[in-house]
Formats: sequence, structure tokens, C-alpha cells
Amino acid sequence: MRHLCVYCGSGPGRNPAYMAAARALGTAMANRGIGLVYGGGSLGLMGEVAQSVLDSGGHVVGIIPEFLVNKERMLTNVNELIVTASMHERKMTMFERSDGFVALPGGLGTLEELVEISTWAQLDRHAKPIIICDVDNYWAPLLTLINHMRQEKFIREGIDLKLEVVKKPEDVVSVFEERLSQFTSNVPADPIRKTL
Repeated sequence: MRHLCVYCGSGPGRNPAYMAAARALGTAMANRGIGLVYGGGSLGLMGEVAQSVLDSGGHVVGIIPEFLVNKERMLTNVNELIVTASMHERKMTMFERSDGFVALPGGLGTLEELVEISTWAQLDRHAKPIIICDVDNYWAPLLTLINHMRQEKFIREGIDLKLEVVKKPEDVVSVFEERLSQFTSNVPADPIRKTL
């Protein structure tokens, strides 16, 4: 089974469209037979996308560090639950279990995960698809900053970011499937582990 890693907030956010997008994405993934890899919590967008996948008969892998089990109210009815010793182990396990990545709205943790996985791709450590779901222009400031980095020549030709941006959660699945067909897994995992 193909698995898509979803980075998103452990809170609901201010805009109801964010939770709606999490629900829609989870349903679309399950309907297309795509499993979910996510941060293991039951709160906010994280819990919403996981519960939507489960409610639609899909497969969910929750990966959570031990110190967040209570804080993020670990979702226990998932298909696979992995409790890690650290955040680094959690992120590496999420990477290893996933065929691609998508960012829904979220906070600093979501941003950090998105930037890290994008940096690994920029450095040719993997070729898995990375998608930003720009719900109600949530990620517009980041996309503006990335364009500014390009203009200022800190993101140069040859080391450009390989990001896909969609507006609707339903489009995430289509883009993921299209890009997955182009994915080649000829880069070993060891160099990625060394970046931690």
C-alpha cells in the first residue's frame, strides 16, 4: 500500500476551512487506497485527518514520541501505532514509512517538518513528492518567501525546490499519484540519517 505522510497542526486553527480540508483529504486518501502516516495525535487537524481515513475504511499509521503521548492525546484506534524515543526518531520513521508528503495548515512544527523534508529533496537525498495544500491561501506567505529566496539567488538553478502547490485537498491525491509514478528510489537512506 502507498502511504502519504500528512504534516498538519495539532490544533483546529481559526478558519473552519482547515478542519474541513483535513476531513476531505482523509476521505479522499481512503477512497483511493492510500494509507496515512501522521504524527499520532487525536487533536486538531491531525486527529481530524486520521479519523476521516479510519471512518472511510483506510489504513492509518500513527507515529508519536513518548513525551507527546498525553499532550497530543495519542489516537489509539489506528491500524499501526509507533511510539518513538525522540522527535528525530519520529521524523525518520515517518520518512521511511511514507511514499510522499503533504502539508496542511499548521504551526511551527508543521513548518519545520515541511522545510526539512524539502531540504532533503533539494540536496538529492530523496525524490518523493512534496505537496503543499494551500487552503484559503494559508501558505501564501511561505510561498512568497520562497520566491524571494529565488530572486535573491539563495535558491539557485540546480538546487531548486521540488514543491507542488494545490488549493483543494482532493487535488492532493491526484498530484501524489501522478508524481509517485515518476519517483525513483535510487538514493540510499543512510545519507538522510546523517543529516539529523
